[in-house]
Amino acid sequence: MYLVTMLGNLLIILTISSDSHLHTPMYFFLSNLSFSDIGFTSTIVPKLMVDIQTHSRAISNVDCMTQMFFYVIFGCLDDMLLTIMAYDRYVAICHPLHYTIIMNPQLCCFFSLIATFISILASLMHYLIALQCTILKDMEISNFFCDPSQILNLACAHTLTYNVGISLIFLLLGFLPIMGILFSCYKIVSSILNLPSLGGKYKAFSTCASHLSIVCLFYGTSFGVYVSSALSHSPRFGTVYTVLYTVVTPMLNPFIYSLRNKDIKNSLHRLQRSTL
Repeated sequence: MYLVTMLGNLLIILTISSDSHLHTPMYFFLSNLSFSDIGFTSTIVPKLMVDIQTHSRAISNVDCMTQMFFYVIFGCLDDMLLTIMAYDRYVAICHPLHYTIIMNPQLCCFFSLIATFISILASLMHYLIALQCTILKDMEISNFFCDPSQILNLACAHTLTYNVGISLIFLLLGFLPIMGILFSCYKIVSSILNLPSLGGKYKAFSTCASHLSIVCLFYGTSFGVYVSSALSHSPRFGTVYTVLYTVVTPMLNPFIYSLRNKDIKNSLHRLQRSTL
């Protein structure tokens, strides 16, 4: 699964970068999402494979903090990019005549830089909160990687720093992106329903169906982790959902976007012919 994730996302990046027909805002953000997925799963799976081979469940304090730092960066970057891509689809469907003016290259680069900055800021907040709390030593967590929520919950014991930091992180990375995505979906659905022809409705919906699938998969499995941990005392259910959004979702992203996208499939065919 890790190899499929790496090869699939690298192929998406190579296809978009090599085909000038795909140098548009939507595919620019898609290539960034593929890069983020590679980093996201690479912070977890290699260490997991080593642990399976060596039958070891231990991790040093430095390695744990490093894994948590990069996990938060790439996880938040996924979150931000999905929100930006929802806005991109909103502009494409609700304001098609002004799409190229609104989604200009300068704005796309600005969005990408802002997403990276917010992700690094959120990761630093996690890191600084952990440093203010008890030093991690001889602790056990019910997961196969250093899950930030479990690490901070065990180490900080709900101190004032922990409560304020978690509230800011939830507002920045949870509430605001989800509200933005829901608002974009509402405007998109309203615009699609107002289209006169059935063919126009199908074409408009097909342009955002792949993105909606990824959003539902990413947020659905992430939400499942916290619901299962709240409703069940067994860590097995939370671990299953964690595998889904840390390993399965990054693996499925290239397939969902390529199989439902004619431009990607045509570019893949051209890339294949040029290499033969």
